[in-house]
Amino acid sequence: MIRTTAMSFVLIASVFLGGCATGSAHTATSTPTVTQSATPTPTATPTPKPARTPFFDIDDPNSITVVVNKHRPLNPSNFESPDMSVPTALSNPYSRPLRTEAAQALDRMATDAAAAGILLSVASAYRSYDTQVATYNGFVARDGQARADTYSARPGHSEHQTGLAVDLNDGGPCQVDVCFADTAAGQWLAANSWQYGFIVRYPNGYDSITGYQYEPWHFRYVGTRVSTAMHNLNIPTLEQFFNLEPAPSYY
Repeated sequence: MIRTTAMSFVLIASVFLGGCATGSAHTATSTPTVTQSATPTPTATPTPKPARTPFFDIDDPNSITVVVNKHRPLNPSNFESPDMSVPTALSNPYSRPLRTEAAQALDRMATDAAAAGILLSVASAYRSYDTQVATYNGFVARDGQARADTYSARPGHSEHQTGLAVDLNDGGPCQVDVCFADTAAGQWLAANSWQYGFIVRYPNGYDSITGYQYEPWHFRYVGTRVSTAMHNLNIPTLEQFFNLEPAPSYY
């Protein structure tokens, strides 16, 4: 309390003495300092980031990873790839074409197979929508639709129409037959095709997922990223790899 009173006296005295000061000098008047507020920096409008492109496109028929099955028709149904080439490193009696990337991969695979003593031949490759109409209708006429649906795709649902599927054989009696799996060519392809971007599209025992019976001759090009991942993870079908519903029958 004493400290506070003494301090008050000093402050009052200094005020009065200051007010009574005389002399020729003008009383100093303090000019208030004006502090200018900083001009706010305009906030830049954020540029919207473009949508991330899917790592694997399973819908676009132009994509090498498009998934075609009984639940997933091609869109458009009469799709035709403009980028086609004829594989030349193996027997191809009717010069059947494939998508260029797939054709080049098949040539590499056939060349390496030949070096291992395996001679491959193309039994079927690209088929147009109209060709698939004729093919499917022929099987239906012969075996009935229910039976035909187990081994032949309806028009617009065929992998062959993408230009990414090829049926291979060795020129022997097991052409387009389950016994191809037991041939030297079938075994070499089953063991090595993934290294070139191909998979056995309809493996044994998975018809309830793929919708088709075992076809050890039917190879689908998906590129080495997918084929290697499927091989390393031991995932046998595209439906399982891309977490898609099984497609055992048409809607």
